[in-house]
Amino acid sequence: MATLHQISASGGGVPKTPMDRAVIDINGVVGDDQTSKKYHGGPDRALVLYSLEIIEALQAEGHPIIPGSTGENLTITGLDWDEMTPGTKVRIGQTVVQITDFASPCWKIVDSFSDRESSRISQAEHPGWSRVCARVIIGGVIQTGDEVELLD
Repeated sequence: MATLHQISASGGGVPKTPMDRAVIDINGVVGDDQTSKKYHGGPDRALVLYSLEIIEALQAEGHPIIPGSTGENLTITGLDWDEMTPGTKVRIGQTVVQITDFASPCWKIVDSFSDRESSRISQAEHPGWSRVCARVIIGGVIQTGDEVELLD
């Protein structure tokens, strides 16, 4: 069973810090903000999701990445990340989101990488290692430990 490992938010920028629970609406995590609205946020990029297993694999490579350090809002464990492609719908607790795109790495997350190369999580350069962006289909309250399920 896949679960929500961590919810992360900030007033703008990274790292995003952990929260036990959050309200999710069309704009994402209520109380979360992005510094650059040109590249971050908006209905089709309301949330950024990432895999705990990929974070752990990157840590094993020597990178100082932790959940929330690359700007993701929701860190999920126990999910086949190869299934997280644009168009996929995901139930997280009482919410439903739809993957819209792969998140492009940004220079602001370079501190998460030992060589300061955020391209390590670029979908174009390293398929399957990217974070994903999502729009909110059904909002609600989520909390760490909530079940995560891929929908048809």
